[in-house]
Amino acid sequence: MITVKSLGGASLWLDINGVTVTAFPKEVSGKTDITLLGNPEEEVTTGVVSWPGEYDIKGVAIRGIGHDEGQRVSFVLDDSKVRIAFVSSPLHDWPDYNLQLLGDIDILCLPADDAKIAHKFIDSVDPRVLIPLPTSDEATFVELLKIVGAQDKEIESEYKLKGGLPVEGREVVILKPTK
Repeated sequence: MITVKSLGGASLWLDINGVTVTAFPKEVSGKTDITLLGNPEEEVTTGVVSWPGEYDIKGVAIRGIGHDEGQRVSFVLDDSKVRIAFVSSPLHDWPDYNLQLLGDIDILCLPADDAKIAHKFIDSVDPRVLIPLPTSDEATFVELLKIVGAQDKEIESEYKLKGGLPVEGREVVILKPTK
């Protein structure tokens, strides 16, 4: 089972079959098994991934994809059943090569920095589940929700994937930050 919760902005907490992950936290706490950072860190810390490359931590395959000349990193997590992408902020157009590295994505966690770029990104990736993250101003987030047809969607405290992914269409999940 996969559970996803918002920590506010682009920060997320998730549990992938008992392995806990924090993506893009405001500060590294060490309270999760894996921490994903959007900016490369010089010092290597156990359980912290901040560089492009491929990693395997506690049975979760991680691919770090570098962009902006190595200044930022986005991630794909794969538990052999579901592939989850965490795109770092600020969002920008990705070249085809980086989109190929991203691969087929089931759950896309995407910053709503620019609604037009986000829409293009979503169309390119075509995820089964979309979790837009309010990282910019509220108007941009609302614009993105309108584009994906989720402006009237209920806000949830968490997203749980118990069975399979949606077979048809796309599920949009709006998360309320937890404290």
